[in-house]
Amino acid sequence: MQHHSARDIVREWALIFAGAALYAVGYSFFFYPNGIVPGGVTGIATIVNYLTDLPVGVVSMVINIPLFAFGWKHFGRRFILFSFAATVLIYVFVDSFALLNAAATDNILLAATIGACLNGMGLGCAYLSGATTGGVDIVAKVLRQKYPYINFGTLIMLINVVIIGAYGLIFNHWEAVMFTVIAQFVVSRSIDTVLYGLDTSRVCYLISEKSSELDEAITATMHRGVTKLHGQGGYTGKPRDVLMCVIKKREITALRKIVKAVDPGAFFIVTDAKDVFGNGFGNINEE
Repeated sequence: MQHHSARDIVREWALIFAGAALYAVGYSFFFYPNGIVPGGVTGIATIVNYLTDLPVGVVSMVINIPLFAFGWKHFGRRFILFSFAATVLIYVFVDSFALLNAAATDNILLAATIGACLNGMGLGCAYLSGATTGGVDIVAKVLRQKYPYINFGTLIMLINVVIIGAYGLIFNHWEAVMFTVIAQFVVSRSIDTVLYGLDTSRVCYLISEKSSELDEAITATMHRGVTKLHGQGGYTGKPRDVLMCVIKKREITALRKIVKAVDPGAFFIVTDAKDVFGNGFGNINEE
C-alpha cells in the first residue's frame, strides 16, 4: 500500500481546492452568463437550471451521488473520496458565486476562451491531485473497462456531444453550441498544459545509411542520448540501425539541422511524448 506523507496530502488538497475554485470561476463568471453549456454533469445541471431555476450545484450533486456510489466498487476508497471532495468543493463554489449574479464579460467569444482556460486549469489541478470531478469521468472509466479498445477521451467526447446537442435541441441556441465546441477544445488544451507543461517532449526516430555519424553528431552537439534499435528493411531484408532520441520540443529545429547536414536523405519521424522520466527530463519520484 502506497504511503502518502503529510507534504503529499497537503499538496493534493491544495490542488483540489485551487482546481475547484478555478473551475467555478470559469463556469460562473464566463460560461453560465453567456449561455455556454459545459459537458458532463455540470452541463446536464445547467440545462435543468435553465428549465427550472434549481441551483446548478445542488442538481449536479444529486446526479453525482449515485455515480460515486457506483464508482466505489470499481476504483477504490481513496480515489472516490478525493474525487467526491473535489466535486463538493466545485459545486459549493459554483452556487456561492451564483449569488453574486455577475458576469466577467458579455462577449461570448471571450467567455468561451477565457472561461475554458480557467475551467481546464481547474480540471488539470484536480487530475494532478489524483482525483476527478466525478460525473462522466466515472462513467467513462467504467465503460473503458468494458470496452478497452475505445479511447478514454473519445468516450468523454461522445457523452459530451449528446449533452451539448440536447441543449441545442431544447433551447435552439445553436450559436451558443458552436461556441461551446470551441470552449471544449480550449478546455482540453488547458488540461494538457497543466498536466504535461508547455514544453512537451518529442520522440524522434531516424533511419539513415549514416546512422553512426548521426549518433555522434547528436550526442556531441545536443548532449542527448541516442539509442540504437536493430531493424530490418521490409522490402530489402537488409539489417539497419534505427536511432531513437528523446528531445524537448524546442530542440526540434536543432535536430533537423543536424540531420540535414549529415544525411539529407534520412527518414526522420517525430512523435509526441506526454511523460518522459529520466536524466534531463522528469523525476519519476515526483508525484
